Amino acid sequence: MGIAERYRQVADEVAAAARACGRAPEEVRLVAVSKTVGPDEVAAAVAAGARDFGENRPDQLMVKAPAFPEARWHFIGNIQSRRIPDIVANASLIHSLHEERHAQKIDRAAATLGKVQDVLVEVNVSGEASKSGVAPADALALVQAAGALSHVRVRGLMTMAPQGDPAAAEATFKGLADLAREVRAQLPADAAADITELSMGMSEDWRCAVACGATIVRIGRAIFSESFEE
Repeated sequence: MGIAERYRQVADEVAAAARACGRAPEEVRLVAVSKTVGPDEVAAAVAAGARDFGENRPDQLMVKAPAFPEARWHFIGNIQSRRIPDIVANASLIHSLHEERHAQKIDRAAATLGKVQDVLVEVNVSGEASKSGVAPADALALVQAAGALSHVRVRGLMTMAPQGDPAAAEATFKGLADLAREVRAQLPADAAADITELSMGMSEDWRCAVACGATIVRIGRAIFSESFEE
């Protein structure tokens, strides 16, 4: 099975999982994480209908985004301060904001480009030392600080679950969904209305994430790796 077939299969499965939860398929966006592949593989996924791609390195984002302007490009990696102008110039959505100083630099870079940069606040719901993100207790403050900037728009929250532990993954995803509700309840109506996205779930655990309310799933190996097995 090639990339096009795997992409269509995953897309169909994501849509079916949404329907099984009583949700419309268009409520869950499939981001094809292309960080391990080159332009030819991206082209195969585009031909199969993919329109959202995720990259975790600015250098790759800078190469692929201009090559495929018909796609929406997501930055899902750790933010390096010095690379923020490159990220903002190419990303439609930044998933990994977890420092106020980075929000301020994103604001300045976006102002220079005359755009409003959509971002997600990354939250370390599981508390794992190996994971980036703000603590859940600090998420509201960062949402408020970033939302006060003229060229930044906070669209929601993102998290990563522990691998290999389905119960912990479910607790993480439910925790992010609960946190999003709490954050919205404490924001002004206009800011709360922008908080619509929950980016959670990857190749091993996206089904659980969809059941817990994910609006964006980030899937790479199930699409681009011939050897992936759940």
